[in-house]
Amino acid sequence: MNGADTAWIIVATALVLFMTLPGLALFYGGLVRGRNVLSVFMHCYAIACLMSVLWFALGYSIAFGGGTSGYWGGLDKMFLSGIDATTLAGTLPEVLFFAFQMTFAIITPALIVGAYVERIGFGFVLLFSSLWMLLCYAPVVHWVWGGGMLANGMIFEEAVMDFAGGIVVHETAGLAALILAIFLGSRKDATKPPHNPGMVMIGAAMLWVGWFGFNGGSQLAADGGAAMALTVTHLSAAAASLTWALWEKIKFGKASLVGLVTGTIAGLASITPASGFVGPVQALIIGGVAGILCQEAVNLIRNKLSIDDTLDVFAVHGVGGIFGTIMIAVFGLGSWASQLGSLVIVGVFTTVVTVALIFVCRAITPLRVDAETESLGLDLTVHGERAYELNS
Repeated sequence: MNGADTAWIIVATALVLFMTLPGLALFYGGLVRGRNVLSVFMHCYAIACLMSVLWFALGYSIAFGGGTSGYWGGLDKMFLSGIDATTLAGTLPEVLFFAFQMTFAIITPALIVGAYVERIGFGFVLLFSSLWMLLCYAPVVHWVWGGGMLANGMIFEEAVMDFAGGIVVHETAGLAALILAIFLGSRKDATKPPHNPGMVMIGAAMLWVGWFGFNGGSQLAADGGAAMALTVTHLSAAAASLTWALWEKIKFGKASLVGLVTGTIAGLASITPASGFVGPVQALIIGGVAGILCQEAVNLIRNKLSIDDTLDVFAVHGVGGIFGTIMIAVFGLGSWASQLGSLVIVGVFTTVVTVALIFVCRAITPLRVDAETESLGLDLTVHGERAYELNS
């Protein structure tokens, strides 16, 4: 065990949990109507709790178990079987590696929340998130980070390069979000602006800070590689924020606060897969392009395709993660075959599993709330609480 590495990953684990609670909850909560903000908080918080237990029970073993299959890790590490405070994973206590990866298993299904807010059944959220994390996310983790088929030469001669989750986190969550939005259909009234842009900015700022643990921690060591990953993460976020705001100003005459901070998230998602491989100049290029690319993706999905991915999960996270994964090959740092091929394989797998789970889950619990519940808001009708004295 290396004490410095262990100390850093303890901090990084806290930072990645901070991304979901409270960062993502505030970011998403501020973007919805005031009558639905508590439902968003409930979704994020409940997912964090449920994914933690499921990752302990099954998820970690599926992703990082000692099975020799290239497809999944097996069940030998269920409930952390055989793991105690002295068991090592590299230079870290394995229980710490488990906890660090658990925070990724929390935020990935939590990202999907943004696609279905204001109209989805709470029971469906819990059931779908649980099954999706175990049957879609955990196997993909094994393929890419657990020595599975995309990392061990089974499929491609060179291993796929995905440092912190462009494919594993952002592509899977983004595609699942898009598919759920299509199945759900549009909200009855999708025209209202965010009820609290200040809350959105605070949440985005927390996500930015937490992302240092997300990307810097993925080095799994306290060294120069972690420092570089942290630095390029920051530069990409800054560049994307500026180009998003500039593009918005050029197109609409005004640069908005919500646009500026959405650009931040686009830059963070885009640098995630490349953060352990690129330098500062390459990070500026990735972020600068991402701010415009993801904004145009929002326009395509929302306005041209008329898909109500409520908080633009696919356009920002999905497109950003896919773009960053491709840029690794563009910069000559990874194989075109393994980068593009892995995106296709994971994309097809995610689509098939997500569609299948939607059919299964909606046969058990309603996918969408009724029209009256949607009109009155989910806070009061589903959870018996309201965020503000006067519903907005």
